[in-house]
Amino acid sequence: MQNIRNIAIIAHVDHGKTTLVDKIIHASQIFRENQQFQDLILDSNDLERERGITILSKNVSVRYKDAKINIIDTPGHADFGGEVERVLKMADGVILLVDAFEGPMPQTRFVLGKALALGLTPIVVVNKVDKENCRPDEVHESVFDLMFNLDATEEQLNFFTLYGSAKNNWMGPDWKNPTDTIFPLLDAILEHIPAPKIDEGTLQMQITSLDYSNFVGRIAIGRVKRGTIMENQQIALCKADGVIKKMRVKELQVFEGLGRVKVTEVAAGDICAVMGVEDFEIGDTIANPDTPEALPRISIDEPTMNMLFTINNSPFFGKEGKFVTSRHLRDRLFKETEKNLALRVESTESEDKFLVYGRGILHLSILIETMRREGYELQVGQPQVIFKDIDGVKCEPIELLVVDVPQETAGKVIELATQRKGELTIMEPKGDLQHLEFRIPSRGLIGLRNNVLTATQGEAIMNHRFSAYEPFKGTIPGRINGSLIAMEGGPCTAYAIDKLQDRGTFFVDPGDDLYAGQVVGEHSRDNDIVVNIQKGKKLTNMRASGSDDNVRIIPAKKFSLEESMEYIQKDEYLEITPKSIRMRKIYLDENERGRMAKKDS
Repeated sequence: MQNIRNIAIIAHVDHGKTTLVDKIIHASQIFRENQQFQDLILDSNDLERERGITILSKNVSVRYKDAKINIIDTPGHADFGGEVERVLKMADGVILLVDAFEGPMPQTRFVLGKALALGLTPIVVVNKVDKENCRPDEVHESVFDLMFNLDATEEQLNFFTLYGSAKNNWMGPDWKNPTDTIFPLLDAILEHIPAPKIDEGTLQMQITSLDYSNFVGRIAIGRVKRGTIMENQQIALCKADGVIKKMRVKELQVFEGLGRVKVTEVAAGDICAVMGVEDFEIGDTIANPDTPEALPRISIDEPTMNMLFTINNSPFFGKEGKFVTSRHLRDRLFKETEKNLALRVESTESEDKFLVYGRGILHLSILIETMRREGYELQVGQPQVIFKDIDGVKCEPIELLVVDVPQETAGKVIELATQRKGELTIMEPKGDLQHLEFRIPSRGLIGLRNNVLTATQGEAIMNHRFSAYEPFKGTIPGRINGSLIAMEGGPCTAYAIDKLQDRGTFFVDPGDDLYAGQVVGEHSRDNDIVVNIQKGKKLTNMRASGSDDNVRIIPAKKFSLEESMEYIQKDEYLEITPKSIRMRKIYLDENERGRMAKKDS
């Protein structure tokens, strides 16, 4: 019987989870001395590397002393809570990583609450103690208060604490006396995290994650709860609707280092990958075929936002993407729901439109960004918050918003948040920053980040997480300015932009190819106007020294994908292709827009 520890590493975004896992991997000498590797080994996906965040949870294992430690790296964003909720089921303990300056943040609270509710044993690591104005002792106190507020048990409150700097490769019990190794953390894991609790009985294993291989198809990953699973063994798959299917295990693998190795059997307590299981979903149980018993399903928080996804029908359709039909879009969205538990997809009355439900703008934008990189062309509508009817009262999702901002611009942030029905609950100094906490409707967050960053010269740090459904807070003012819309197709000219600059801000550069009905800028007033942005200069054969002005153009305003999603209005779509993101009106023809506006009013 091998000595196993299963731990999940949880923390807020940017507190150093993935860096810590890197150092543990190096300390256990998985790599050969001369082997080349990148930093942030586990953030292997391109999007994770670019954004510096973890999106998908990953498993690795290291050998230390006579034990095998399975480590699960989890995302820090509440938008990827679906990932966290399912992988915590595989762990017996958690390492809670907290920044020595920032302390526990809203996302820390979200993931920690889930871990404590599952009865997992915590070890607290106060990271980045080498930072200026860090306050490790205060942070330790605030972690205790947070656990107390989250109804931690007596044993959980008696947590073991380590201090250190993952970047500088050390951990120790006293932050004032740095050590020169990360081994104290591994020793603490062996000492304080319990070995897997093994129940007596026949085989039970819950599928908590999946992988895909071009050779063997879908691979089920999970932790063996009890019994032993063997190669070529016959098993029963217990599905959500109570159906039980008989199957045979073709191959078994366990996590070893950064990869997986083939084994003939896996005992209770270890995490493994099973090949040969077909037609499974996350949450299904692999059980003994003679006496199949299903484990309780994984409960996932409800989505709070939805967006309309549709095929690209703009005049530039099919120029840049490989997958452009409604069948491509349908297959890709339903395939995503197999592994992305917090996502839901519904068909609509129209064959080429789908409603996609997710946890927030970031959750949906990661899906869109992944699809466009795979070669899909699509259009999405304005994000809509999901309302619920609770006891006859219309309720909406409320979020906890935390903003750390320089003292002098705190007033502007409070003003912007309260305009959107935000309620200021905490205001306190934190180093040289002002720490603000609001309760704000999810609707109020759409488009707020842009305004806050503008008002604070980009110095605000914003984080939010879903709190609860509460009664509807009333109407929130949307975007005040109207849109500038291209009158006809063709490349825009510097001359036309120059002459129209007093009308508003432009999003396009001279020479960009446009089509009629495309949103090319923001009007300085509250109504939409159509502009001729293709107009060239009238040429004569007379030379005039004084009348030829040089064209001086303000640089175009560029939006990221999330900013564009937050910016568009109800009557606009965002056209997304592998190379471009364009805003457009749903009805490209000006007369048709007028008719539809009258119809709606």
